[in-house]
Amino acid sequence: MPVLTGYIASRPIAESRVPQHIQNLVIREYCRQRGLGFNLSATEYAIPHCYVMLEKLIGDLPAADGIVAYSMFMLPSRADRRRQIYDRILGAGCSLHAACEDLVLASPEDARRWENILMVQEALQAGSRQTG
Repeated sequence: MPVLTGYIASRPIAESRVPQHIQNLVIREYCRQRGLGFNLSATEYAIPHCYVMLEKLIGDLPAADGIVAYSMFMLPSRADRRRQIYDRILGAGCSLHAACEDLVLASPEDARRWENILMVQEALQAGSRQTG
């Protein structure tokens, strides 16, 4: 059974706050439904644009088969940083999962799909800031 390490946030995700215990429940249920093992989650620091815990999880691969984040919207806002993360995870022969969005990143094609979704979200947020 593949085993994933959880990744949760202590800061807002896509401008919403979700309690950490709820994030863990969502991740645990995601893994249970897919027959995946689940290690306890690492919690990212609340500092904006800080990804210390994510970097640690990636550095520990392939000790786990991958990382399951509560949401893909926890990833860095800069596309070049995200691509580096994808490359490192895929290069380790591992995968990245987004529990809320029910998505798996296990190939370069998956990375392109994730980037398309993230770019749409970014455009929607930029548009709402201009009209709000």
